[in-house]
Amino acid sequence: MKRSLVVLFALLSVFALGAQSFVMVNGAEPVSLDPHAVEGVPEHRIYMALFEGLTISDPRTNRALPGLAESWSFSKDYKTITFKIRKGVTWSDGVEITADTVVKSWIRKMDPKNAFQYADLPAGYIAGGMDYLSGKAGPEALQIKAVDKYTFQVNLVGPVPFFPDMVVHYAFAVVPMHAIEKYGDAWVKKENWVSNGPFVLSDYVPQEKVVVTKNPKYWDAKNVGLKSVTFLANEDANVGYNLYKSGAADWIETVPLELISEVKLRSDFHVAPEYGSYYYIINVTRKGLDDPRVRKALAMSFDKKALVEQVVQGGQVPADSFVPPSTGYTPAKGYAFDPAAARKLLAEAGYPDGKGFPTFSILYNTSAAHKKIAEFIQAQWKTNLGISVNLVNQEWGTYLDTRSQSHDFDIARAGWIADYLDPSTFSDMWITGGTQNDGLYSNPRYDALIQRAREISGAERMQALMDAEKILIDEDMAVLPIYFYVTQNVIDLNKWEGWYPNPMNQHPWKFVRPKK
Repeated sequence: MKRSLVVLFALLSVFALGAQSFVMVNGAEPVSLDPHAVEGVPEHRIYMALFEGLTISDPRTNRALPGLAESWSFSKDYKTITFKIRKGVTWSDGVEITADTVVKSWIRKMDPKNAFQYADLPAGYIAGGMDYLSGKAGPEALQIKAVDKYTFQVNLVGPVPFFPDMVVHYAFAVVPMHAIEKYGDAWVKKENWVSNGPFVLSDYVPQEKVVVTKNPKYWDAKNVGLKSVTFLANEDANVGYNLYKSGAADWIETVPLELISEVKLRSDFHVAPEYGSYYYIINVTRKGLDDPRVRKALAMSFDKKALVEQVVQGGQVPADSFVPPSTGYTPAKGYAFDPAAARKLLAEAGYPDGKGFPTFSILYNTSAAHKKIAEFIQAQWKTNLGISVNLVNQEWGTYLDTRSQSHDFDIARAGWIADYLDPSTFSDMWITGGTQNDGLYSNPRYDALIQRAREISGAERMQALMDAEKILIDEDMAVLPIYFYVTQNVIDLNKWEGWYPNPMNQHPWKFVRPKK
């Protein structure tokens, strides 16, 4: 029997869990339950149930709301921020959380020995962070401190008024250092589990499900409206859709491409703009792909408009820039569909009509949608450039290792949903040596502009970010934009409340509850 059918029958058992039990089809198997070790959207959803940072995401706007910190204040120059920790807040085992807990947690995240993904997000904005992360200095270089038991202070590299929004991200997670010191990596096992979010870990069956139940020690437990949330590990959109239609799941955020016309007719199908990009990462160190002319030719030789209208069909917006447009930010111009100009560039690079160009591969994680997109681009590159492309499919964990750890790929499918509502969440990715810079891109001029943007504010800052993207896309074409996302959620909002369409598709679990 196919594994997808086994999963379907096994998971139908959640059907009778009750009105206060919520089931979500969560996509890939989580890489880790340790907030400092995760790096993907499926893990982020679980994180929002199990942990609470200094701030949490507003369910409507994705702006920062008080979390573990009851309040915060900036200095006049926005270079220092002070958080007031709630008094008496504890971990699920009763151990109190203090400002010192936050200090030790952030030190762990940025410790170069741990080599955690996303460590450069806090390190890039906290004064002394990059010196610590790079190994040039010890943790004493980090300008974070516990002013007193319930006061946590951070000195920043420049004015960062959106820092509370950033802190929502799991890169800034507060973790149970006492449990980590006691159990090491085994602290994430159910029998050793400690967390501080609205839910605690109840069950974890690898490749099947993660179940969390209401945390009675959560500081705001009286306002948590669900008794449990079950996250189903399933990457097959058809299985997920069938689970939803059968009543065995309450929310899916991926729909089968071949059924999109049917799904669009449903009253419980919700489409909204999303602050994110679907793109291909180019390994700029590979022969042939190391030439910007080749990369520009690749960008100009497939029809993005036809792709979104004929393949994905969900209202996505064709993208020639990596950063989506937003207030105060005009994206790079990029390269529109122009096969004749693409062939000319490829010839200038020494590959007329694709002759002599090395065969390369597109890597993507398991998904019928990713496969169809790759097949479309594969065919267009063959027709318009005369080059051959192989397709390589890997399951989520292996794909992440290949893309982010070994960098053993030519071109890799990727998606980026903003970590916070500012263009820098996109531009910060491509600095030399960055933990998200999987294509190994490096340009000193780009790095200098990103660093400058961290130290200034206002229109001047936005201009630095826009100038940086012009280098990344218009000059170097180091990233291959394909389209800007829209959210495609299926959830019955006549049954559930506290869930709202929002720009980052983040839905904090403490707010979701049965509709009265």
